Amino acid sequence: MKTPAIVKSLIDVAMGRKPADLVIKNGTWVCVQSGEIIPDTDVAVKEGRVAYVGPDASHTIDSNTTLVLDANGKYLVPGLLDAHVHIESGMLTVTEFVRAVLPHGTTGLFVDPHEIANVFGLKGIRLMVDEARRQPIHVWVQVPSCVPAAPGFETPGADLGPEEVAEALGWEGVIGLGEVMNFPGVAAGDRKMIAEIVAARRLGKVVGGHYASPDLGRAFHGYVAGGPEDDHEGTRLEDAIARARQGMKVMMRYGSAWHDVAAQVKAITKMRLDPRHFLLCNDDAHAETLIHGHMDRVVRHAIAEGVSPMTAIQMATLNIAEHFGLSREIGQIAPGRWADILLVNDLKNFQVSMVIARGVVAADRGKLLLELPVVRYPAWATRSVHLGKKMKAEDFRLPVESADGGQVMCNVIGVIENQATTRHLKLPVTVEGGEIRPSLENDLAKVALIERHRGSGTVQVGLVSGFGFRARCAVASTVAHDSHHLIVVGTDEASMAAAANALAASGGGQVVVKEGEIIGQVDLQLAGLMATERAEIVAMRAESVLEGFRACGCQLNNPNMQLSLLALPVIPELRITDRGLVDAIHFKFVPVVEGPAK
Repeated sequence: MKTPAIVKSLIDVAMGRKPADLVIKNGTWVCVQSGEIIPDTDVAVKEGRVAYVGPDASHTIDSNTTLVLDANGKYLVPGLLDAHVHIESGMLTVTEFVRAVLPHGTTGLFVDPHEIANVFGLKGIRLMVDEARRQPIHVWVQVPSCVPAAPGFETPGADLGPEEVAEALGWEGVIGLGEVMNFPGVAAGDRKMIAEIVAARRLGKVVGGHYASPDLGRAFHGYVAGGPEDDHEGTRLEDAIARARQGMKVMMRYGSAWHDVAAQVKAITKMRLDPRHFLLCNDDAHAETLIHGHMDRVVRHAIAEGVSPMTAIQMATLNIAEHFGLSREIGQIAPGRWADILLVNDLKNFQVSMVIARGVVAADRGKLLLELPVVRYPAWATRSVHLGKKMKAEDFRLPVESADGGQVMCNVIGVIENQATTRHLKLPVTVEGGEIRPSLENDLAKVALIERHRGSGTVQVGLVSGFGFRARCAVASTVAHDSHHLIVVGTDEASMAAAANALAASGGGQVVVKEGEIIGQVDLQLAGLMATERAEIVAMRAESVLEGFRACGCQLNNPNMQLSLLALPVIPELRITDRGLVDAIHFKFVPVVEGPAK
C-alpha cells in the first residue's frame, strides 16, 4: 500500500525535484500493457517503486546518491509471476523456494498451502503465511478450500470448515480462496463449498478453480456457476476453450510432471482466442526442476510452442496481476508499481541476466545477492509421522478366496506418464498361495496407503500398473496428495515394510528400497513434506530417489510425482486412500478384487 509520502516522493522524482535511488539506463522496454517493445528507455526507481519510465531519466540522477545501471540495450521485462503453485511440492520451505526461483526471474508467487493444511490445519497455513510475509519478493497465499479434498473418502490430519476458512481469508497476505477441488460438491450445491465461496467473494478475494474432469457437460456448467474464477486442471484444447468461453482464466501448467501447455495453447495459436485470459503456472515443481528454471522455463516452453514472446511474457506477468486485482502493484513496468524488473538478453531464448526485486538488485547472472530470512520452525511441525505400529510384510498381503492358479478380475490403477489423471484398469490376475502377488512380467505392483496422522495402524492395499519395475523393490513417500498419509508402491512386501519403517524413523520424506537395501532417500521432516535445506541439497537427495526408481527399472519422467498423486480421489479415474480404493469418476469405493475372471 502506497502512503501519501511515498506517492509524493514518486511524483518528485518523476518531476526531477528529488533524485532516484536507482536508475536503469539504455534498456529496451517490454511494455506488456501496450504490447510494444520500446528501445532507448530509462527507468527511475524510488523507495522500491517505479517513479519514471521513458526516454531519458538524467533529471532523476544525483551522482552522489543514485545507483546507475547501464542495461546496454538489454530487454527490461517485468518480474515473472507464478499464477498457481504448491511450494510444498518443491520439497522446500517458503524461504528456500524463494532462494531457488528468484535468480531465475520470479518476483511473485501465488501459493496454495493445501498440502500442509491437510497435515496441520490452520496452524500449518499460518506457518506458511508468516514466512511468506518475510520474503524479499511478493508471496501471496490462498486459503485451502477443501480440507479434506474428498470428505468421506479419506482421513486428513485436519478438517477446515467455512468458519476456519473465513478466519484465514482475513489474514494479511491472503489473496483468495485456494483451488476448489470438490467439483462434484459445488455442482451438487454443497453448503460447505458455497459458504466458503461466498465468504471469499464477500471479502473481494479471488476464488481458485480445480475442475479435474473431462466432462464439459452439465456438471461443468454447474461448477462454473458456483463461482471458481480460474482453472489449472485442463489438459486438452477443448478444456481451454470451454473455460475461456465461460469467463474463467485458463491456467496452463508446466511443472515437473504436468505438461499441459502444448495442447491448450493451441487455443491461442490456432483458434485465435484472446490471450488476455490465459495464464502460466507451475502447480507442482520439484527442487531438481527449480535449480534449472522456474517461470522462465515455462515462458521458454510457451514460446517454443508457437506463442509470441510478448504474449508469453504477458501470460506470466500482467495477465496474472490483473486476475488477482494487483495490476496497480505488479505485473508491468510502469509508474507506481513495484520495481520488479528483469534484464534479459534475448526474448526468444529468455535467459535472465539480472533480477531487480522491489527496487533492489537481487540476483546477477544466476547468483543471489540478497540475504534471506532465517526461519526456525516449532517442534510440532517436525513430528508428523505416526504409524501406530511397525510395519511387517504381512500388512501388505492381498488374500483372496480362490484356488491357486485361478484368475480373479481386479481393479488396477493405471499410471499415465506426465498426467495427473490415471486409468481405471480391469485386469485378470493369477492367484498364488491364496493371495495376489506383484508380477514383474506383467508390470503389476502393489500400492498401499498407511494412515499416519492418528497412529491408527490402518493399511489399505491395492494394485498399480505403469511403473515398469524390474526388481524386488519398494518406494515410499509421506508426500501423498492430498491427505499426505504414507504411500508405498512395490513389487515385494518385505521391501514395502522396510521402506515404510524407514520413513517412520526419519520423520518423513521419500525412500527407495531395492533387494533389502536403501538406495535413495530424501528426508522431509517439516510436516513430512518439506526439507529445510537449500534447493540444490534437496535436489541432490531427491535425485537419489529418482535414481532409485531407475535402478528398479522405472523409466517414467518424475515418477515420484506420479506416486504422490495415486491417493488423490478428486482426479479421475482410480485412486487409493486410507479408506479404500476409490472410483474417482463415480465417487464410490470399489473392491480390489471383483471376483473370478470370466
